[in-house]
Amino acid sequence: MASDLDFVEFVVDHIADVGDITYRKMFGEYAVYCGGKIVALICDNRLLVKPTEAGRSFIGDVVEEPPYPGAKPAFLIEEHLEDTEWISNLVRITAQELPEPKPKKSRSPKRRRHA
Repeated sequence: MASDLDFVEFVVDHIADVGDITYRKMFGEYAVYCGGKIVALICDNRLLVKPTEAGRSFIGDVVEEPPYPGAKPAFLIEEHLEDTEWISNLVRITAQELPEPKPKKSRSPKRRRHA
């Protein structure tokens, strides 16, 4: 089941005060970015925050699930979705601990081979 845009916008509205929050649709689900870093995924209308040590300490009793079959587990956030201050703090903490995104390599044009 793909996530509803209404749910994505609900989550993003609750963390908008953190800063540069954006989202992008990917394969029927959504990636949530903070300052260009993917901090969470929204899959099947569930918020799954990328795991970090600081995030684990902040949450305390962590529930982890993979966002989709074969994926690495992430922090499943259910109880605090409507707590704007709590969820914003988690996203801020997560973004601070994640590494900067790698610069994208410029793609050189493909060359055709002549037989």
